[in-house]
Amino acid sequence: MTVQVMGNAAVPAANKIKTDLHEILDIRHLTDSTFVLRIERKGLEFEAGQHVCVGPPNGIHTREYSIYSAEQDESLEILVKEVENGLVSPSLKKLQKGGYVVVEEPVGYFTINKDHPKGQKYVFIASGTGISPFHSFVLSKDNLDYTLLHGVKYASEAYDADDYEKGRYKLCASREGKGDYYGRVTDYLRENKFGMDAHYYLCGNCNMIHDVYDILEEQGVSTDNIHAEVYF
Repeated sequence: MTVQVMGNAAVPAANKIKTDLHEILDIRHLTDSTFVLRIERKGLEFEAGQHVCVGPPNGIHTREYSIYSAEQDESLEILVKEVENGLVSPSLKKLQKGGYVVVEEPVGYFTINKDHPKGQKYVFIASGTGISPFHSFVLSKDNLDYTLLHGVKYASEAYDADDYEKGRYKLCASREGKGDYYGRVTDYLRENKFGMDAHYYLCGNCNMIHDVYDILEEQGVSTDNIHAEVYF
């Protein structure tokens, strides 16, 4: 099992290297607390699934955010959920178009293996804003055979659901019956098996990751086929 850890805690920007200021090109609000920040790319190269550290221009902290946009896009996008009393997200929410953010070069190994055979089947499992790397996967890769399971509390958290091919995105809403499935994403996975040959990519909170891993293990999926990025 491949596991990459992304912390919710902010990181002092002073400890970072290769940072730069990037202009905010647009801010698109998806819910009262969640928004997409589109910033100038300035030549940054990345692979879908990688993340960047982003922070306010005059702050002392940055936070890791998976890149939300496609590899071929001219700009860079991140999906941000405002965390109450957070050290970074509330400051980012206050910024406006034309302002600037600090951005560090993309890093990370939560990517699709280029050696996978053509036609490889993928199951992407996300909770909340953990959908970010999968959004980048889908927009970046042609003819990707995937199913995306997205666990949220309310159907209003189906971030940019229309960007996914019809029938491949499954919204699992745990607190209302307005999604594709009324219940947790883990319950959906218990009731719907996707096979031992698929590669499973998990991104979200640690409890969901641990539960999904146990479910897949019970279903006979090899740990070599499970890849996780954990948010703490």
